[in-house]
Amino acid sequence: MEAEKKASAVSDVGAWAMNVVSSVGIIMANKQLMSANGYAFSFATTLTGFHFAVTALVGLVSNATGYSASKHIPLWELLWFSIVANMSITGMNLSLMLNSVGFYQISKLSMIPVVCVMEWILHNKHYSREVKMSVVVVVIGVGVCTVTDVKVNAKGFICACVAVLCTSLQQITIGSLQKKYSIGSFELLSKTAPIQALSLLVFGPFIDYYLNGKFILNYKMSSGAISFILLSCSLAVFCNMSQYLCIGRFSATSFQVLGHMKTVCVLTLGWLLFDSEMTLKNIMGMIIAVIGMVIYSWAVETEKQSNTKITPHAKHSLTEEEFRLLKEGVENIPVKDIELGESKG
Repeated sequence: MEAEKKASAVSDVGAWAMNVVSSVGIIMANKQLMSANGYAFSFATTLTGFHFAVTALVGLVSNATGYSASKHIPLWELLWFSIVANMSITGMNLSLMLNSVGFYQISKLSMIPVVCVMEWILHNKHYSREVKMSVVVVVIGVGVCTVTDVKVNAKGFICACVAVLCTSLQQITIGSLQKKYSIGSFELLSKTAPIQALSLLVFGPFIDYYLNGKFILNYKMSSGAISFILLSCSLAVFCNMSQYLCIGRFSATSFQVLGHMKTVCVLTLGWLLFDSEMTLKNIMGMIIAVIGMVIYSWAVETEKQSNTKITPHAKHSLTEEEFRLLKEGVENIPVKDIELGESKG
């Protein structure tokens, strides 16, 4: 039993580590690929289409070689999920274009309480006071270190709302689909990735043209740009896999809260690698955010342990009650009823 718990803990840490490393890596690679000082590949939506195309290819090879099994999920659920996921991606890109970076960061932070409310509405999930407090601490910490200027307009606000709602719903749906159809994280990703890839590659270039006024066919590819696109796509496979894996093993709320460790890592690496400014405000915010994540992890673990303690006690009381009833009533039960009971068993 102890060995199983240790193995599970190692798997949990491995899933989080994969997500943090791949997510931070892909942000760094995309920064070099898309920045004006890098290769100026400013086609974020189409690039996401490339990501899912490579992920779908890996899933296809995995199924063909028997590494993973393919389970049935109704096509309408896959299509609905893909539409929500693509609206999340498009909404985020539009929100970043139409709003200030400060408001964009606030909208991302709002996903934590939105996910909590959605899980309460959809799955009747309740949170302890300690979990709620830790979420507030994380939001404050990340807000302090990332939010600067805050400017918003009507169109940008609508896009931000759509992005937040769709992203939150997508992450909750990942977990619910895995439980509903008893399907693994990679198997689910293998089914959703082709639909997302096809739709993003068809509509992505037009969305990017609307965002930046440039068409991808007019972009002059270089060997350096191609190398970074391939690197970005490779990291995206691990990033997508680990996202589905983490949400399947934990919850959408945990993924959002602990996922802000990536924000801390990105700010730190930006300072180390790209000479980004690191102020006392950034440092204080990161410290507060990390403290909030530690409190959250402790609160969730405490909640799990208390639930584990309650469950055996309830079962023990039930067994004693059954034993008492049997002891008092077994002599009064006709033999015929006892025989019927044994034959039914």
